Amino acid sequence: MYVPEEILETIRMIEYENLDIRAVTMGINLRDCVSEDIDRLRENIYEKIVSKAKDLVSVSERVSKKYGIPIVTKRVAVTPISIVVGGAIKGMDREEAIKECVKVGETLDRAAKDIGVDFIGGYSALVHKDTTWEEGILIDSIPHMMSKTKRVCSSVNVASTKSGINMTAIKRMGEIIKETAERTEKAIGCAKLVVFANAPEDNPFMAGAFHGVGEGDVVINVGVSGPGVVRAVVEKLKGKDIGTLYNEIKKTAFKITRVGELIGREVSKELNVPFGIVDLSLAPTPARGDSVANILEAMGLERCGAHGSTAALAILNDAVKKGGAMAASYVGGLSGSFIPVSEDAGMIRAVEEGALSLEKLEAMTSVCSVGLDMIAIPGKTPASTISAIIADEMAIGVINKKTTAVRIIPVPGKDVGDYVDYGGLLGRAPIMAVNEYSSEEFIKRGGRVPSPIHSLTN
Repeated sequence: MYVPEEILETIRMIEYENLDIRAVTMGINLRDCVSEDIDRLRENIYEKIVSKAKDLVSVSERVSKKYGIPIVTKRVAVTPISIVVGGAIKGMDREEAIKECVKVGETLDRAAKDIGVDFIGGYSALVHKDTTWEEGILIDSIPHMMSKTKRVCSSVNVASTKSGINMTAIKRMGEIIKETAERTEKAIGCAKLVVFANAPEDNPFMAGAFHGVGEGDVVINVGVSGPGVVRAVVEKLKGKDIGTLYNEIKKTAFKITRVGELIGREVSKELNVPFGIVDLSLAPTPARGDSVANILEAMGLERCGAHGSTAALAILNDAVKKGGAMAASYVGGLSGSFIPVSEDAGMIRAVEEGALSLEKLEAMTSVCSVGLDMIAIPGKTPASTISAIIADEMAIGVINKKTTAVRIIPVPGKDVGDYVDYGGLLGRAPIMAVNEYSSEEFIKRGGRVPSPIHSLTN
């Protein structure tokens, strides 16, 4: 039951503090679309997506208007395409198979356009232990697919705490990211491509969303936001002790999550689709004040990236999770604090002023939800260095039994001091410096890093 005071407080959050529902994502199972005929497979995929999600946008907009709460993006996530395409490309030569995978990506793009969603995720492969021929083909097709689509997002899971780290796949992903950067305007394809450790199966956020094999036929997942709301609360607590700060953040996260679950359940009810999870993540935008970095600065840091930033982020992340988990019956996805550079005005300023480096961001990812996110680097950066950055982040995820990811953008022709501007939620990214010492011999080794000893929990 919502009391009048809580309703008024929510209105204030929306009007002045950038509270919104960042994503309503419909997950769709495509396993029943499988066919050995590639044309039939594409037809099945298109028909299933359109039939299940045709009303997603209109219903989301109606619910948004009903409650006066913005829903920023509407999205679809599908079963990892590497799982459903295998039988159709079996027996083809490599080049033909790559072309057919790209056509499947174009089918996803056409379906997304026709139903009016912003993004569709699931052009994905799960290769955390080893890579099948079909998965390798799908991975090799990513740069070509990105050059021909606008709405399709791709993810590759290369590590897990239970299986270890697939270093051979990591080597290949460094090369794929470089090729994607070269094939797409301003390297924008890399903004829709993420490499994971311990990828969740119910994530509503792009670029990593896919519909996991443990999910049902169709589901609605919701990603909440609200950095501006948390920042406003923290700013009122100047001089208060950490325990007080923590408790107020927790209470605020509770309120934000209640709004998210309300919207998610209303959308699922109108669509007659099961409700899945609320992702509790604080997802920033380029809007002034809607920044995770600004929250850390309101906690007492002169700039995000100063000593103490990792501790402050750990406090924020844990408080958000505890408060949100009390508000929702089903919590999942990533759930915590995103620290994407290009999408967070405070992060951009911290980079510009020299307070925040790639190395400090990596340290902060040990306590946040995602990892190195929306980071632009010089286009001249070798593929082996990109692979090494991925390997470092995967190690953090595997050892700490948490999800980590890398969404990194080597922008051709750009160097430190330059910018790449994507507009909208993707924002404007300063090109960050990368350690120029070589990691090539290490990455060339390939193979698999065994799972850590604490993974043996059976």
